[in-house]
Amino acid sequence: KKTFVYINTIHIHYNNASNLNVSHEWGADMDSSPSMSIDKLLPALLECFGIILCGYIAGRANIITPTQAKGLGSFVSKFALPALLFKNMVLLDFGNVIWPFLWSILIAKVTVFVLVCVLTLIVASPDGRYSKAGLFSIFATQSNDFALGYPIVEALYQSTYPEYLQYIYLVAPVSLMLLNPIGFAFCEIQKWKNGSNHQQRKLLIVGIVVLQVLKNPIVFMVVIGIIAHFALHRTIPPFMAAFVDGLANSFGGAALFYLGLSMVGQLGKLTRSTVVTLILLITAKLLLMPLICREMVDLLNNSNTSALNHSSLSNYAFLYGVFPTAPSVAIYAIYYNAELEVVTSGMVISTFLSAPIMYVSAWLLTMRWMDPQLLMNSLQNVSFNISIVTLVALVWSITVMFLSKKFKRLPHMFTANLFLAQLLTCIGMILWNFVVKEDNFVGQVLTFALLCTSLYSTFVWPGLIALSLALIKRFEDVKVSPAVFVIAGWGIPAIVTAVLLICGVKSSDTIDSAFFYGKPQIIGTTVVAAFSILLGGSSLVCLSRGSWTHSDQSQEGNSAEDLMTEIEPDNQTLIEPITPSGDVNTVAVLLPPAGQCENCCESSDCLLVQAEERKQVADRQEGRHMLLCLLLTVSLLANLSSCLWLLLDNVPGRLYLELQFFCAVANYGQGFLSFALFGLDKHLIILPFKKRLYSLWCRKKQEEQPQSDLPEEIRMTCTQFTKYHKDQCFQDIVKRRRCGKRTAVDSFLGCELVQWLQQVGLAQDLGEAVLYGTRLQQGGVLQHIMQEHGFQDNRLYYRFMS
Repeated sequence: KKTFVYINTIHIHYNNASNLNVSHEWGADMDSSPSMSIDKLLPALLECFGIILCGYIAGRANIITPTQAKGLGSFVSKFALPALLFKNMVLLDFGNVIWPFLWSILIAKVTVFVLVCVLTLIVASPDGRYSKAGLFSIFATQSNDFALGYPIVEALYQSTYPEYLQYIYLVAPVSLMLLNPIGFAFCEIQKWKNGSNHQQRKLLIVGIVVLQVLKNPIVFMVVIGIIAHFALHRTIPPFMAAFVDGLANSFGGAALFYLGLSMVGQLGKLTRSTVVTLILLITAKLLLMPLICREMVDLLNNSNTSALNHSSLSNYAFLYGVFPTAPSVAIYAIYYNAELEVVTSGMVISTFLSAPIMYVSAWLLTMRWMDPQLLMNSLQNVSFNISIVTLVALVWSITVMFLSKKFKRLPHMFTANLFLAQLLTCIGMILWNFVVKEDNFVGQVLTFALLCTSLYSTFVWPGLIALSLALIKRFEDVKVSPAVFVIAGWGIPAIVTAVLLICGVKSSDTIDSAFFYGKPQIIGTTVVAAFSILLGGSSLVCLSRGSWTHSDQSQEGNSAEDLMTEIEPDNQTLIEPITPSGDVNTVAVLLPPAGQCENCCESSDCLLVQAEERKQVADRQEGRHMLLCLLLTVSLLANLSSCLWLLLDNVPGRLYLELQFFCAVANYGQGFLSFALFGLDKHLIILPFKKRLYSLWCRKKQEEQPQSDLPEEIRMTCTQFTKYHKDQCFQDIVKRRRCGKRTAVDSFLGCELVQWLQQVGLAQDLGEAVLYGTRLQQGGVLQHIMQEHGFQDNRLYYRFMS
């Protein structure tokens, strides 16, 4: 087999005019075979994330409830995965294993584990410090190797280095058998500290951890598989081969589908206290881990005589480090009842962030040579194409923001400015793609001014939005005038750009807008990014400290009674529990006297509908804003790392180019995040669409389908509830509320019924409770007061039909 050897050294230096120049020295190219095949990567990613999406849809639509999903999770973790590990441990070929690679991954994982653990012990509050250290360290080091990692490795290396596939099964036990027990020990220490009998529990900690590890079917089957490897001479007996193959082959699709199921509702658990933790954990998992893995392979695998194989192992180590966190970490969090919000939200975010990182990294690593002009054109084309697609998403998001009139309120006013800056950045990049190819100095300068100012503005606004959230939560209002934020959000970028245009010297040999003014521009980008990271990071720290928990609870604790008191402040007695029979004595407390509302309230002045609308309008969407700031801060960290890397290292290498492409995708594709979080806002798009669709469907069903044609499960649910549970439910949650000047209605909130169904045992979890309520609505037992909404676990008003 021919070897492919090339020496590719990138010399980056600054000339007297502080312009950026790139030159290359080339070696011999004796074989053009790439070290990996990228042709199958995109289909593999689409396959994996398509199955994940199917699982998410099944969970979101309640086709599979959380209780039912637990059964699938048990099958995957206790049957399919152990069988897969056993099979591959028996068939493993240790003769082709490059052991320095395994030691490199081991050292990298141990380094990240220790780093996260020590930082958590130093920073975290004493309450729950040890359980946080254990779970966060496991989160940062345990990858989704089998369900998501193996198909991607197979797509990349099956045709070039098929022996790389077995490394997945050798690397995984590092976490399962070495690092995870250490994390479990910290969790057990936390349980011991929280317990009363310290002396007894202290003696059992080691035994509990060892027993828990041995009881894990994954660890157990790895050990049995290694023993069988030597005892059976790498051969599975024929009488059990088909059985093991059947279980092992069922793992891939079932595991990905379960991963999608486990993502349902997890982002809703994101709170202020988890934001900074998520930033650090995702940075450690998706940025720090791959860098350390690659560098350790470069250090420890020097004995490899093949330059191509050495390079491909380094690239493989980098891609392995990008694999997202495994869903099993959430199971550990549930078992120890600690940090479930952080683990589940981080699992979702890391999974979807890993896909573009893996694709871009693999595409760059398959490039056989690095002609500077080709790289510049490729980077320009990537930025241009992403800008076009993102432009459409941003036009939609800005239209939604303005039509809803939320831009007039805080913090949406600042978010609208961020969207505008992102839109202008995309327009500037599209114009730059054409202007930079022409010999038009004025056009280039004007386009650069637009692009640079708007891009720097997208850097500044996340920090300002985080600061506004902190001020709003602390003082219930922004004490500083919003105009100050707007001036800072546009003024700081404009000043930095003006300084570049006045003092900088334009580079004549580059088309990359990031280096158009050479070193001064890189320094300016560093200053702006660092400013926003410090501002946003400190603000998010304040939000995560929990200093204003009492204020949050009092605000979130506003019940329907509070809302109605705001509407009718002089009539505190308008809301009273009533009996199913509508006792006259209860009605008598209504002053002035109010009659019973019709079955379907048609009044546009219904006070309950106004209460629903006020609740929606008052929603600041703090969780979405914090998530947006979190993700944009991660991209800012990448930009800052890129600039510092270039300033401090004159020979950054190919890995720097990967980071540069990632920054381009993050900078010009950040509008996708805005669209995902605000373009499909449920109060503006989803709920009105569902409300209109439900209204049309409900009226059509009432006209065409008699009650006797309902499905059997709906009729049985309605009959059971009406006969055995309705009276008690009526007494427990129904209250008489004024809905007009002289009318009242016996109503309840959807979230109240969901909670009641779980309390009395009619539903085992939230998903089953919503499904039960939906069946009651379909059967005509209850309905929304305006017949505009299906049944939801929300603060919407419903009534029982007589």
